[in-house]
Amino acid sequence: MIKQTNPKDAIGVRKSATSVLSANVKHEIALGLLEGACKYGRHNYRVAGVRYSVYYDAANRHLDQWWEGEDIDKDSGLSHVTKAMSCLMVLRDSMLRENATDDRPPKCQDGWLEEINKKAGEILDKYPEPVEAYIELSDKKLKNDTN
Repeated sequence: MIKQTNPKDAIGVRKSATSVLSANVKHEIALGLLEGACKYGRHNYRVAGVRYSVYYDAANRHLDQWWEGEDIDKDSGLSHVTKAMSCLMVLRDSMLRENATDDRPPKCQDGWLEEINKKAGEILDKYPEPVEAYIELSDKKLKNDTN
């Protein structure tokens, strides 16, 4: 007789599943955190805590550098996206430990982004056939370049 399922399955499938994580991205984040451990001391943020603004700013700098076409962080050799995710990992860990300092500005009115998104939709409706975007291609020519 073939066993249909292991009794552990019914319990195990209802728990946190790290199998949904991308292993290569998880390990890249580990490299980002290893770099921080070497520079500042392993788990320093768990002892000292962090300020929201410092890690928000760092994550945004890495994302902005990536968005503007600089894929790799010159200091670490890692992707700027990986470095941003590492910043957010530290921030979230400190938040969960309740040793992070919330130095965000006074909050906006609830629903502010929904209003912005509504206006974005109105602009897109006004221009149903927008001019095609100019993007950088691998051969360094602009997409709309007609030469």
